[in-house]
Amino acid sequence: MTVQPIRLFGDPVLRTPADPVVDFDAELRKLVADLTDTMREQSGAGLAAPQIGVGLRVFTFHVDDVLGHLVNPVLEFPDAEEQDGPEGCLSIPGLYFDTKRRQNVIAKGFTGHGDPVQIVGTGLMARCLQHETDHLDGVLFVDRLDPAGRKEAMKAIRQAEWYDPAAPPTVKLSPHGAGSPFGLGR
Repeated sequence: MTVQPIRLFGDPVLRTPADPVVDFDAELRKLVADLTDTMREQSGAGLAAPQIGVGLRVFTFHVDDVLGHLVNPVLEFPDAEEQDGPEGCLSIPGLYFDTKRRQNVIAKGFTGHGDPVQIVGTGLMARCLQHETDHLDGVLFVDRLDPAGRKEAMKAIRQAEWYDPAAPPTVKLSPHGAGSPFGLGR
């Protein structure tokens, strides 16, 4: 179990849809452990595999004392009720913007051992499940903002201390190896 560097806004892996997991093996469980350790180290509510440079459909979450992970998630929305509130991202550190999300969600997927699992989320858990699933689709929360909000967010990102438009994004190789199913391969 190892804390990994988090990819920041501008890194192409954050905009690339992740591949479905096909092997539920020890390497997948190590990826889940790395995601969990990294998320906890950064005090995040969730962390998706692309945020550490791994293009697979896996994320971890820690909301309301519920710690878990989901592999190959599929979301269902039992109603049209919405919530609007502040949202942030470990890949866009220090910035928060009001973002509309569905209030209730049912997330179906698998554990790291391949067992089916379902998570029913409301409020913050629903927000987290939607946010992390978006990461697996190459979507960032700023993409969900209305035009004025997106303009404000992009201005704040360009002014952020960590943002450097002159330098290409830092790309570090995945500890899971380029030849493994968890390698970048992109």
